[in-house]
Amino acid sequence: MAKFLSLHDAVAENLHDGYTVAFEGFTHLIPHAAAHEAIRQGVKDLTLIRMTPDIVYDQMIGMGMAKTVIFSYAGNPGVGLLRRMRDAIENAWPRPIETIEHSHAAMANAYEAGAAGLPCAIFRGYKGAGLKDVNPLIRSVTCPFTGEELAAVPAHRPDIAFIHAQKASKRGDILIEGIVGVQKEVALAAKRVVVTVEEVVDDFAGIHPNLCVLPHWTVTAVSVVKGGAHPSYTHGYYARDNAAYLEWDKVSNDRELFTAWMKANVLDVGPDIFAERVKDL
Repeated sequence: MAKFLSLHDAVAENLHDGYTVAFEGFTHLIPHAAAHEAIRQGVKDLTLIRMTPDIVYDQMIGMGMAKTVIFSYAGNPGVGLLRRMRDAIENAWPRPIETIEHSHAAMANAYEAGAAGLPCAIFRGYKGAGLKDVNPLIRSVTCPFTGEELAAVPAHRPDIAFIHAQKASKRGDILIEGIVGVQKEVALAAKRVVVTVEEVVDDFAGIHPNLCVLPHWTVTAVSVVKGGAHPSYTHGYYARDNAAYLEWDKVSNDRELFTAWMKANVLDVGPDIFAERVKDL
């Protein structure tokens, strides 16, 4: 049953050192505010899972929170590299990290397998690809019915998942509109789910039946954080802040500049800054 908590309390009660955690969102609804609260609370030794690690994971890696990153495609969308992630991989700054790389298809299937309570995902993939040569977790199985060789990867079962959405009902049901990536699957695969939302409404009466709704019994905690996806966008609320992604490329390229930026924009501020940043968009 979903509890309504402040973001500070939702993170403090549900995310702990050493956890496997997914902060998911695809193109929009990326839970930046939740990740920043985790940074402020100094959680460490995390295994981070994400289909497309972008600047939110670059920030967490640069703050030394991650020991392992399980991912497919890592980059600053439309801009270039994740410079803090690269520094950690190449120079062990601020600490070394283990990387486990998959394809998008493998990541999506692994979340689906986790949501279904299965130990692994089986799908067509990786044929002729070299990724399996550097990732020992990519295996193959033979279909008992056709004899076809198929790819197999471990299911994703995070200790906790964080997602952002447009609305929560007063009961704690969650409404996701626009592009839906793997938010539904990661929520069902995770042991705990924290959702930040733009607003709370009485109910979802009159909405289209094909919209994505997570029932309250799949959610652990809900926090109202207006602008909680910034600088990514939230469909129907605010646009993507493209300038912030361009700025990050410069900020993240220098360790001292990165450290100062994180102090000024994350460590020394709270969730309300997100609402201030997006109020005029």
